[in-house]
Amino acid sequence: MEYKGMKEDERLISVTPSKRQIAYQNMEYFCFIHFTVNTFTGSEWGLGDEPESIFNPEELDARQWAKTAAEGGMKGLILTCKHHDGFCLWPSKYTEHSIKNSPYKNGKGDIVRETVEACKEYGLKFGVYLSPWDRNNESYGKGKEYDDYYVNQLTELLTNYGDIFVIWLDGACGEGSNGKKQVYDWQRYYEVMRKLQPNAVISISGPDIRWCGNEAGQVRPSEWSVVATDMTDPAITAQLSQQEDNEEFRNRPLDETQADLGSRECLRNEEKLAYYPAETDVSIRPGWFYHEEEDDQVRSFENLSGFRKQLELKKFKLFFLCIMHKEEGEKNDKPRVV
Repeated sequence: MEYKGMKEDERLISVTPSKRQIAYQNMEYFCFIHFTVNTFTGSEWGLGDEPESIFNPEELDARQWAKTAAEGGMKGLILTCKHHDGFCLWPSKYTEHSIKNSPYKNGKGDIVRETVEACKEYGLKFGVYLSPWDRNNESYGKGKEYDDYYVNQLTELLTNYGDIFVIWLDGACGEGSNGKKQVYDWQRYYEVMRKLQPNAVISISGPDIRWCGNEAGQVRPSEWSVVATDMTDPAITAQLSQQEDNEEFRNRPLDETQADLGSRECLRNEEKLAYYPAETDVSIRPGWFYHEEEDDQVRSFENLSGFRKQLELKKFKLFFLCIMHKEEGEKNDKPRVV
């Protein structure tokens, strides 16, 4: 019997990954460090009005972070260089809401640099998270004025800290002080990233790696890497992203209406296709930042290894674990990670 699907099969397999995507997929497992003023205020999402004076992790040791990640078999580490509150873990010259105005090392600290150096020591690649939402900056919601600010901070991170393996972006967006939401100039951001770090993948709200759609470590039975080009639109990720701080979002299951993203049937009428592999993520605790009252809710080793086994059975490649730290900067969940 003659097979009549060859032409369509050839069309689908003609969509191939870039070198940066292959390198990223081959890493398979890495961690996301969440550490900022929220650690000191007990918040998940800061408001941007936190006094810089509260940030003083006197016992912080980025080498412990990197050592734990390496011993746990991870190949890379992503740092929340700036979360939604706008506080920068490096001495950015574009804002006063920064480590440079904190007591940490008398204002001379740079946790981004400390983490980069620790990653080099333990053979890990380093990635950055720079929240597009900034609840501290007055230009947020003012269009190009804020885009200029964001690009300036991107440039600092992508030029002063060596090779970056991933620029991890979500679609978080809120209102500025003027009551207007910021419409992000994603294409401008991408151009800067490609120019300054051509080997880095732009993940989640970006053209290289897509989000599986939840923060519970769940994936579809088949997570196709070839999907409709429309899937790379950051507006889709923004729509799926968390818009307010709540535990329900962190535990929500996959959207059943999006169970199939890349089968022959699904792509038959899609003219434009893209290689856009998925990654999944899960936190070691209920939230993304350390809270002392959750010390008895850390995922067990059995729970975490169960995630890995489930993903391996599905031949799923990309998984990252969120790890958070105490006020002093010390990580006390190490046994589970390793």
